[in-house]
Amino acid sequence: MVTMEELKARDPDLVSFRFGDGPELSAELIALVRSGAKTGTCSALRDFDEEPMPVVGRRDVALNWDGSPALMIETTEVTQRRFCDVDAEFALAEGEDETLESWREGHRRYFERNGGWDPEMMLVCERFRLVEDFA
Repeated sequence: MVTMEELKARDPDLVSFRFGDGPELSAELIALVRSGAKTGTCSALRDFDEEPMPVVGRRDVALNWDGSPALMIETTEVTQRRFCDVDAEFALAEGEDETLESWREGHRRYFERNGGWDPEMMLVCERFRLVEDFA
């Protein structure tokens, strides 16, 4: 099993992050990436005061909840849009829901738990490809 320290030795500028807001959701989202079902993710724009914005072509490490490396992804597209403007194509690329309506409901609850939700809130929507699985 590779460590974050080993990965940073290869690339000191490597960015890491966690999917979700708890161990169960994190594990579920990592499994969706591994299966190929999840090729997109989004975050509230307000959260990027503390984290670097995704950049097309950059490779990032998704961490397991315990901080160990799970996956390396490469960003292929970054857009910003309001929550209410997310379309079904992007929502389905997140791999978590089968309809835009269920995506909206699940993400509304997620954002309410993590700083607040508004239908007009700006999101950073990222598409990515799986580069390496550290399992």
